[in-house]
Amino acid sequence: MVRPEGGIDMNLDFSFYNWDLISNFVLKGLYFSLILTLVATIGGVLFGTVLALMRLSGKKWLDVPATIYVNGMRSIPLVMVILWFFLLVPAIIGRPIGAEVSAVITFIAFEAAYFSEIMRAGIQSIPRGQVYAGQALGMTYGQNMKLVVLPQAFRNMLPVLLTQTIILFQDTSLVYAIGAYDMLKGFEVAGKNFGRPIEAYLAAAVLYFVMCYALSWMVKRLHQKIAIIR
Repeated sequence: MVRPEGGIDMNLDFSFYNWDLISNFVLKGLYFSLILTLVATIGGVLFGTVLALMRLSGKKWLDVPATIYVNGMRSIPLVMVILWFFLLVPAIIGRPIGAEVSAVITFIAFEAAYFSEIMRAGIQSIPRGQVYAGQALGMTYGQNMKLVVLPQAFRNMLPVLLTQTIILFQDTSLVYAIGAYDMLKGFEVAGKNFGRPIEAYLAAAVLYFVMCYALSWMVKRLHQKIAIIR
């Protein structure tokens, strides 16, 4: 808000916030942010696990493409990947897919590279003796991974996976670049409608901080419990 003499009015007023505003603007965006985080986490972990197994397979025709994909994705800013998928996928398939669908595809593809490295570290943390024991019992490579290695790897890396999920939730605010209606977009629209953009962005920052801090605290407690179990 600009004063007549040209300065910026910093008299903050949060009185316009009420349940109707929150339910109509903020909760709609929060719902999409949470759904995007959940779907991207599940899809990213599954795809990332496949990439990790490809890199650990010892076969160049599997290792090389997975390595190029992971290193390539990790070297590109997420906002650029979001824009590329939003612009290129419709051009390839010949029809628009919408900002929300584009965001889901982008986050799964992007986060898989990070989850892949986490899962690869988790798999490598399992003693080789257990793998050899499974082979001695007649297990195939797939059975060994499914029944012996991956369950332990998931447990070992669970705190790191959850920490990456929290980072993913923070990154969902970047989908504003393609017009998807996330939580930040909800605050932005509310702020514009009521002429209070500064208060809207401050409230969004506080809510992001509170949610992420609470989730980080829970992950820390979980990590301590897992350490005790070990």
